[in-house]
Amino acid sequence: MATILIVDDEYLIADILSFALEDEGFMTVVAGSGNKALEVLDRERPDLIITDFMMPGMTGLELAETIKARELYARTPIILMSGAQAYLGAERPDLFAEIIEKPFDIDHVIGKIQALFDDRT
Repeated sequence: MATILIVDDEYLIADILSFALEDEGFMTVVAGSGNKALEVLDRERPDLIITDFMMPGMTGLELAETIKARELYARTPIILMSGAQAYLGAERPDLFAEIIEKPFDIDHVIGKIQALFDDRT
């Protein structure tokens, strides 16, 4: 079973994603900030990371740069979910496997995630 780390300071969004992905058979771990995500990263070893852009302390872009700098996670796909800042993620295909704009359609998100896992097998 694949583990997905969801990083978003809006707990309602994180919970919606978590519940929907668990219904699809994924394990999820939720972190409310980039710093918290880094704390759980090595313990949980996620197969995929979904991050918001605007968060306290560290942006999703900074989080992705920090994660990708670690050799163990250099190939771990990261999805950026953002509203107004989605274009910043689109400028960094080296960091983000997918960019999903908020507000999002949960079925679209699940489809993108399943496609990422299908591409890896």
